[in-house]
Amino acid sequence: MAGGGVAADSGGKRYESHVNGFVIMTCIVAATGGLMFGYDIGISGGVTSMDEFLLKFFPTVYKKSKDESGDTNQYCKFDSQLLTLFTSSLYLAALVASFIASIVNRNYGRKITMFVGGILFLAGSFINGFAQDVPMLIIGRLLLGAGVGFANQSIPLYLSEMAPPQIRGALNIAFQLAITAGILIANLLNYGFAKMEHNGWRWSLGLAAVPALIMTMGAIFLPDTPNSFIQRGHNDKARQVLQKIRGTKNVNEEFEDLLEANEVAKLVTHPWRNILRMQYRPQLVITLLIAFFQQLTGINVIMFYAPVLFKTLGFGDDASLMAAVITGLVNVFSTLVSLFTVDRIGRRILFLQGGVQMIICQIVVGSMIGAEFGTSGQGNFSTSAGNVTVLFICLYVAGFAWSWGPLAWLVPSEIFPLEIRSAGQSINVSVNMLFTFIIGQVFLTLLCHMKFTLFYFFGGCVIIMTIFVYFFVPETKNIPIEEMNKVWKTHWFWSKFIPDNAASHGHRKGKTYTPLV
Repeated sequence: MAGGGVAADSGGKRYESHVNGFVIMTCIVAATGGLMFGYDIGISGGVTSMDEFLLKFFPTVYKKSKDESGDTNQYCKFDSQLLTLFTSSLYLAALVASFIASIVNRNYGRKITMFVGGILFLAGSFINGFAQDVPMLIIGRLLLGAGVGFANQSIPLYLSEMAPPQIRGALNIAFQLAITAGILIANLLNYGFAKMEHNGWRWSLGLAAVPALIMTMGAIFLPDTPNSFIQRGHNDKARQVLQKIRGTKNVNEEFEDLLEANEVAKLVTHPWRNILRMQYRPQLVITLLIAFFQQLTGINVIMFYAPVLFKTLGFGDDASLMAAVITGLVNVFSTLVSLFTVDRIGRRILFLQGGVQMIICQIVVGSMIGAEFGTSGQGNFSTSAGNVTVLFICLYVAGFAWSWGPLAWLVPSEIFPLEIRSAGQSINVSVNMLFTFIIGQVFLTLLCHMKFTLFYFFGGCVIIMTIFVYFFVPETKNIPIEEMNKVWKTHWFWSKFIPDNAASHGHRKGKTYTPLV
């Protein structure tokens, strides 16, 4: 893949940029860190549906899941706070770790932050693979969560800072593609290991070490970003890396802008305090709400608990795991749609179209479950009803995978100025992980009490999200990352929060870029 482009202003100044193999390979290697997050999302639901795992660690849940007397409500078969803690504890740890990772990111760079994340995840995978009791399981999950917090803090920033503006969306979405690939790999392994007579769950949990090793080794060989080098005073290294990733020696214009952005950043000694200032209100509010709303789509209900959910709906053990594999495949291929379209049609159209598709699917799935089980929770899906339900769950996953899945990581990573970028990304990760933890912890209980109307609840949340995007999320495609303030200055609502002298940096104030095609 090769190409070139410039970002020009009315005065003829321009960034020269040629898409080259070095920047693509660098970003792909960094994006593979998403395999860790995705593998963990996919593996937990399959493991918690394995009989041997439940019998060893959660015998009460195992007994209830095997009750065929008709007395057990289908909606409540897997309702256990201890069981959900196994899944959701990771995200609580990721929340806390993201704040520590923000400091590491700012002071030591994106590369070191990714490396630490890989080491923590590797340790957690070993502990889980050899777990003997629930506390050991939880400790392993907490270490995995710390690794996820470090990785999710650093990788989207790394990708946004390395990628040329004309393909920044696609290269950033490679992170989400790696997440979906990790989910699919985990679902396939769960399907295979579930057939083992003994210790299949150990293999499922322990093989999380593989994506951790990929990221750890990859981080060793990756260069840090020009932005991070400049931020830490290594200007010569920054220029060298910038020349390599732009495919040209002519980087003076962009390099000067990065230096000026860093001078502004130096004035901000307390990024956590400054991020609350009025001029950063658009970035802060959008990041908070995007991270919050992403979890209210209900996607992690499907991704965490797909096999459990399908078993709740009356599918057999093999059928439930296979249904999870199918949704995993849909997730991967639909993310590719986003990767190839996000820099052409933009972020807003994908957000809006995906939202409408998810609303329709949530209503249909809720109605199908309600028609089969009603409020009593008694009964089983017919084959035809089960197939229709799986179809609409797949359509829902597809809508998410080309909209709120990748864009919830892409947009926050590209809208913050350098002086508060690490703090902003930390907020994005921590809010995302907080509500991932909450949804993961309460879903099975909510399913038990709200029954099929739970899907209507998530559908209603997606309606609110889609309205929010329509009115308040501006288009950011092809805008150089250090010139993003022009987006807020021209927005009907956010412009009132931005002072006139914040349009861009230093003598570059007022520059308007022509989008790259």
